[in-house]
Amino acid sequence: MPPTPSGLASHVESWSPAPVTEDDVLSPAPAAALSALLDVPETAVRAGDALPPLWHWLYFLGAPAQRELGEDGHPRHGHFLPPVPDRQRMFAGGRCEVREPLIVGEPVQRISGLATVTAKRGGTGELLFVTVRAEYLQAGRTRVVEEQDIVYRSGRAAGAHPAALDPLAEPLAEETWLLPLQPDPTLLFRFSALTANAHRIHYDAPYAREAEGYPGLVVHGPLLVLAMLEPLRREAPARQVRSVSYRLRRPAFAGERLLVAGSPTGDGGAALRVATHREERHATAEVTFA
Repeated sequence: MPPTPSGLASHVESWSPAPVTEDDVLSPAPAAALSALLDVPETAVRAGDALPPLWHWLYFLGAPAQRELGEDGHPRHGHFLPPVPDRQRMFAGGRCEVREPLIVGEPVQRISGLATVTAKRGGTGELLFVTVRAEYLQAGRTRVVEEQDIVYRSGRAAGAHPAALDPLAEPLAEETWLLPLQPDPTLLFRFSALTANAHRIHYDAPYAREAEGYPGLVVHGPLLVLAMLEPLRREAPARQVRSVSYRLRRPAFAGERLLVAGSPTGDGGAALRVATHREERHATAEVTFA
């Protein structure tokens, strides 16, 4: 007889959500809005253009009723949200394969399913790792395949308080691409609106400090990932990204002077990171090209 699961694993022993199929249209408006947010309106994406890698995060946005949101702004229930008590969610990383670029202005279908669920014990207690796999189809072909790794814990956990936020990180000698950033509350608010993200740690500073122990507003993990790809889009626009693998390691906060840095790798790809003066790698990404 197999052992009885304990801890977080016991809550998901029989949890097996079915795959979900959804349809959307890659309207140019969200892509144009993200271009403006990133201060590159002269390269705004238009109908008929290839959608930059991971910009599909601007689409297939859920719209739960207000009464369905928890105190933290996240939905209390969701198809791929595990039934864990007092659930706290963290975006840990993921992988994306671009077989063909998605085309702006065209319909697209997404088929999502649960890939893996694993309970692990770390330094802060028991964690539940959930990976959701999604395929994006356009014109009957699978063009993008993505996996997202989400980590859940039960109960609140205080964030780490950094030191002073002002100094900018220094690039390493071999890094080719550099992009300084200093996300402010306005930018975080606009990104929350673009991605329909109501998590209060991104716009409610008193909540972020008092309820979750952070020193201020937290920069969205997806925003850090998209920022890492910006130097490639600006400096090597002709190179088509074939795959992206990324990891979110430490939170960054509004007002911090961030540095996106990267360089080509020996295998023809690229390695990128987001740094501050207090942390060399808040986020990292590895890219391969077609």
